[in-house]
Amino acid sequence: MNGTRGQLRIYLGAAPGVGKTYAMLDEGHRRLARGTDVVVGLVETHDRPRTAVLLEGLETVPRRTLLHRGASFTELDVDAVIARKPKVALIDELAHTNVPGSRNAKRWQDIEEILDAGIDVISTVNIQHLESLNDVVQQITGVPQRETVPDEVVRQADAVQLVDMAPDALRRRMAHGNVYLPEKVDAALSNYFRVGNLTALRELALLWVAGKVDDQLDRYRAEHGIAGTWEARERVVVALTGGPEGDTLVRRAARIAARTKGADLMAVHVTRSDGLNGTDPANLARQRALVESLGGTYHQVVGDSVPRALLDFAGGVNATQLVLGASRRGRFAQLFSRGVGVTTTALSGSIDVHMITHAQAGKGAGRDRSRAALTRGRRITGWVMALLGIPVITALLVPIRDGLKLSSGILLFLLMVVCVALVGGMWPAVTAAVAGFLLLNYFFTPPVDRFTIADPENLLALSVYVLVAVMVSAVVDLAARRTREAARASADAEVLSTLAGHVLRGEAALPSLLARLRETFGLASVTLLERTGEPAPDDRSEPEAWRIVATAGGPPCVTPGAADTDVVIDRDLVLAGCGRLLDAADRRVLEAFAAEAAVALRQERLRHEADLAGPLAEADKMRTALLAAVSHDLRTPLASARVAVDSLLGTEIDWNEEDRRELLATADESLAKLDRLVANLLDMSRLQAGVLGLALQTIAIGEILPRSIDDLGPLSDRVEGDIPPDLPEVVADPALVERILVNVMSNAVRYSPRDGKVLVTASWYGDSVEVRVIDRGPGIPREAHERVFMPFQRLGDRDNHTGVGLGLALSRGLAEAMGGTLLPEETPGGGLTMILTLPIAPREHA
Repeated sequence: MNGTRGQLRIYLGAAPGVGKTYAMLDEGHRRLARGTDVVVGLVETHDRPRTAVLLEGLETVPRRTLLHRGASFTELDVDAVIARKPKVALIDELAHTNVPGSRNAKRWQDIEEILDAGIDVISTVNIQHLESLNDVVQQITGVPQRETVPDEVVRQADAVQLVDMAPDALRRRMAHGNVYLPEKVDAALSNYFRVGNLTALRELALLWVAGKVDDQLDRYRAEHGIAGTWEARERVVVALTGGPEGDTLVRRAARIAARTKGADLMAVHVTRSDGLNGTDPANLARQRALVESLGGTYHQVVGDSVPRALLDFAGGVNATQLVLGASRRGRFAQLFSRGVGVTTTALSGSIDVHMITHAQAGKGAGRDRSRAALTRGRRITGWVMALLGIPVITALLVPIRDGLKLSSGILLFLLMVVCVALVGGMWPAVTAAVAGFLLLNYFFTPPVDRFTIADPENLLALSVYVLVAVMVSAVVDLAARRTREAARASADAEVLSTLAGHVLRGEAALPSLLARLRETFGLASVTLLERTGEPAPDDRSEPEAWRIVATAGGPPCVTPGAADTDVVIDRDLVLAGCGRLLDAADRRVLEAFAAEAAVALRQERLRHEADLAGPLAEADKMRTALLAAVSHDLRTPLASARVAVDSLLGTEIDWNEEDRRELLATADESLAKLDRLVANLLDMSRLQAGVLGLALQTIAIGEILPRSIDDLGPLSDRVEGDIPPDLPEVVADPALVERILVNVMSNAVRYSPRDGKVLVTASWYGDSVEVRVIDRGPGIPREAHERVFMPFQRLGDRDNHTGVGLGLALSRGLAEAMGGTLLPEETPGGGLTMILTLPIAPREHA
């Protein structure tokens, strides 16, 4: 194995057919022409003649043959490529999954071995195969991607080149047969390769490559020590302190970013390295949600100097603009310190700084001074030590004061003051220091037993004692305060981290959220209350004014007035906790929980409304279909049959044999149509009631289609079927599939020219088989494609071009009941194509 790892070059495309393999082979020919040793490790031409032509002139390493379930497969032979030792190997389809029994599960793992052997590799991959975009692509196209490659594999490539093609150009290539075989083109163009899908995939590919280019630019700037901002892309950073002005700053920054298409919005909050910010977690949580709703990202950095941390972050992300809020400090405070805004502006360099005014500017920082550095018990103990300890030491030292130097007494008193500071904090220690000064003066400083100091050196010593005692007390108190606040901040961070994990895991159900809140603060019960009517000044203790939305724990609080701690979320929602009072620090975290509880409630209600609206809409659609069918589709065949029978029963006209047969045929056709309509009505009613019986089984479309055509009766001569013999079997109810095909084909025949025929074809794509019923009639406008499945009264008995009766509505319902779809599409050259999609049987798909 060579000591130098080979280089990986990847051609990235938005979709199959854009020319990745062609570009890879073209690059191989260019390098071969320069004298480079190039071999083809594995290339899939997919029967594309132009791609196959490029293989000529390139040495191909034989593939490895593997047997799996009695079938023979060929895969990349890694050992053969390494043994050949070329300079460059061309290996197609980076995300390919190897046949079971191969040395590696994925082809990208094979390529890693070849790279480790010192061989350069050129490969290809589509954007839909990247692991991070897999679910996004499925949402766009509706097709799951089972072959994926980790993003990091592609990001670590030495070069990633985008092979781009406009959606219309790619569709033209497909229509000309340059991508798929002719029998698969129609299905592909109608499904995965729709213009909207290709446009979205193209944007994903462009954005992903742009991110890769950003990484390369950042790496280049870091390697070359470039600290200045390169305005290759507009990035707006907004600094958040957790204050109420944050909402204003975020919206202002979003408007600045919106002025430039493609600009990035980032919010950053600087946490001091000791964790003692004194910020409001509820405000930060709300502002973070606001940033993300506006398409931005939220970041949190740690630093002792806020201006320097802000500028380091802005420089690190190559930001071009920085948005800050005007200082909340008063004018007097600004005399002693320039503040974050002024300092940041002075140090910003090439980054534009926007100072945004707001309602809180100049009103003071509004720090929370309610937090005590020490517990109440420790403060009481400190005062006891200060008031009793100093006199006790004095009483112990007075008997031996003749042999005791003043400096020794000062050290003993100083030791006591430090002990008091460690236990009780600053003010008990200062009191002890002052008391010690007076007692040292009276009992131990000549002349003794008088508050007089004869020697100036003794005065200096006692003064230094007091000063040192006060300074030590201040330092000890500050350390104790910061230790306690750091512990509080750590606990708050842990609680908020738990809450964030709760949300990210999707556990946003109210009972679960309230149960976590109750456990966190040790409350007896936590209840979310909602106001039942209009707000009133004295309704906080009125049970009739509130209802319980959700609760956790013991007996719930029925009103906010009965709660030990309550948080007002909005005009109608209150979070009430019973069991103990919470201090101001705990309320901050409680407010974050309350905000999340409100979000969870709204999401739950939206889901419930959506669940209710769906069945109502479907029921209304069904009801309309039934009414339309009864009003028109039943009336027409009844009228025709009645006229024919009345004519035959009448005695005024002596019908000859040919006329009698024609009238009987008319009556027979009308009654057959009536029979189908009645059956449709019954099936529609069963669908609406949810009691339609399904007998799903594996069936072949080629066996169902002839029976469906025969059911058309006299109309069967106007239908032609063209079903491929190798079409996979599907999972469906054969009777229902036959009913769908009869309805759709009879409708197509009705609207086709009398000398034209309806064509029925089938193909498969992905996990589905598509049956296409193609007519050359007048067609339906694109905007009316969905309305054809909502039956309505036609404009006249002879003008049937404005509606399609009950058949299509029922057919779509039957298709969806079997897990399929029924969709209309314009027939090229005029007419309408109805596409019935059914799932492939599992064994065929495997």
